[in-house]
Amino acid sequence: MRLLFVTSEVFPLIKTGGLADVSGALPTALASSDTEIQILLPAYRGMLAQCSSPKHLGSLQPFHDIRCELYKTLLPGTNIPLLLIDCPALYDRDGGPYHHPLHGEWEDNPLRFGVLSKVAAMLAMPNMLQAWQPEIVHCNDWQTGLTPYYLKQMGSQAKSVFSIHNLAFQGNFHADWRYRLTLNLEDYQAEGYEFYGQVSFMKSGLFYADALSTVSPTYAREIQTDQFGFGFQGLLQHRAADLTGILNGIDTEIWNPAQDPYLPAHYTASALSGKQAIKQALQAELGLRQQADTPLLGVVSRLTYQKGLDMLIEIADVLLGSGCQLAVLGSGEASMQRQYLSLMQRYPGQVAVTIGYNEPLSHRIMAGTDIFVMPSRFEPCGLNQMYGLRYGTIPVVANTGGLADSVHGGEINAQGVPGTMTGWVMADNDASTLLVTLQTAMQVYANSGQWQQLQRQAMQQDVSWETSAQHYQTLYQNVLSSPKA
Repeated sequence: MRLLFVTSEVFPLIKTGGLADVSGALPTALASSDTEIQILLPAYRGMLAQCSSPKHLGSLQPFHDIRCELYKTLLPGTNIPLLLIDCPALYDRDGGPYHHPLHGEWEDNPLRFGVLSKVAAMLAMPNMLQAWQPEIVHCNDWQTGLTPYYLKQMGSQAKSVFSIHNLAFQGNFHADWRYRLTLNLEDYQAEGYEFYGQVSFMKSGLFYADALSTVSPTYAREIQTDQFGFGFQGLLQHRAADLTGILNGIDTEIWNPAQDPYLPAHYTASALSGKQAIKQALQAELGLRQQADTPLLGVVSRLTYQKGLDMLIEIADVLLGSGCQLAVLGSGEASMQRQYLSLMQRYPGQVAVTIGYNEPLSHRIMAGTDIFVMPSRFEPCGLNQMYGLRYGTIPVVANTGGLADSVHGGEINAQGVPGTMTGWVMADNDASTLLVTLQTAMQVYANSGQWQQLQRQAMQQDVSWETSAQHYQTLYQNVLSSPKA
């Protein structure tokens, strides 16, 4: 099976969120099977220099006034071919892959990711750059949403799978972009790529792809409802038979407490003492009081309303009044950042807040804290709760999306911890329920025997990509065996 995996970010080269982790780990898991896989990615600033001996394959002209160069190398740390679209005018910039360093989203994002989508379709046609052609093009989120459209426009025989990682980010742009992106005007309608008077990359992927997937079974059901559908619920209900929810995994080599290079000590489910040493080192690193028996709560997240972290602010005074500690790493809404920094000022030695992205510190928080707090209002899959499970940092999560699918809740009774329990799943997603659930978790933490049993159960849960990759293999086979739409 020949598969072209198209994405706007991939770890370890470029990362803004979970999409990068998935884009690095899923192809690696698929490559261990009978899948021939190549990854297609824009060559953002400095990326070619990060790769080993990139080979120039040739030039492509996706649009009449846009010319780009295609390079082939390997995804660092793997043997997976990586194709990089080198177009300095579009990708060689300061800032992130989607945002100007000062002024919000890049105004030409439709063109930048229109090129990514168009090049993906061009590589699925006979071309002079390489003999290899994909049978399936796997597209990820709105940045690749025009790819299924271009495949049909160009008459490619390749099938397409479009994965929804977060339906809230849709890539909707002014209608005039249909001319610049060479979209057929007759398809600018409800039965096409039009969405409330705009060109929608997400709508294009949802409407034109041969099959749809999303990142957890629960989220696949949720996005067909008014609450979580963001205007696409009707289309997704119509395409329900083509929609599959497959829970993400994590890279268990990178996220491994027994050998994580970012940690000052190591541990396993059967030998947990190293976790306590990491906690003490983390407290020292973050300026928290050295209190080994105090429950240390962790947050690694975007600081946004979606993530429910305003609820944690709301209950912070009562929660911290119990004596626990809190370590926060993330960035997001300016007002929420200010609230968390203010909380740190009010509780010196008890609260540590680091604004920004710091991969090494995220590993140490995941390993050095006791309870991981993730009360998202919606969460397509989520990876941090799985990192928590892997590291024996017990998750407290909302009952939504992949959180509900990956964390097994329960009630601890006189007989001890239920054998399937790996964390707490809140019955209701509000501040008062979050407070009660965290208080319950901290009560159990005080019983070291129960807590260690819970840690071992969490760490023994299978969160690898192997099972998920098998589900994707089945999806690909089903798509290949179905008639071309």
